[in-house]
Amino acid sequence: MSIDPAAFKKGMRHLAASVTLITTRHRELRGGLTATAVCSVSAEPPQILVCVNKTASAHDPIGDAGFFCVNILAPAHRKLAERFAGMDGVEGDERFHDMGEWATLTTGAPVLKGCPVSFDCKLVTRVAAGTHTIYIGEIVDLCLDPAAMPLLYADGTFVHGEHLKKAAQAA
Repeated sequence: MSIDPAAFKKGMRHLAASVTLITTRHRELRGGLTATAVCSVSAEPPQILVCVNKTASAHDPIGDAGFFCVNILAPAHRKLAERFAGMDGVEGDERFHDMGEWATLTTGAPVLKGCPVSFDCKLVTRVAAGTHTIYIGEIVDLCLDPAAMPLLYADGTFVHGEHLKKAAQAA
């Protein structure tokens, strides 16, 4: 017997997570979405997983392209997080226009400049899981800025690492 989906969502609001943009390029069109359902799988080989709703506009392009990039966002990227979450009605390749500086690494997936880290991944496994597909990627390249702080999402709102540092120092 499963719990009520609304109760599940309410409970999951207590699980703070880094805010990411999952990006890909299929043919000449870029696609992407905001996600917090991301986690490491293994260090050898280095793998990461992302959970993508099957109704997301970037779902099929990720599978079709066979690669994706996990861009861990910084606080300065909040507007991009909102755009890629569909909060401003912009979809598909248009989400990349007029916002952010974009580059590529090994796979050709869009990499957002200024992120604490971006993991460039080759898709190695996909697993259907209810309303989502779990895409597992082997990390083939990365761009790292160890001084950058991550943007986090908890209890229905965006927060960032500086908030957490201040709260820890005050305790």
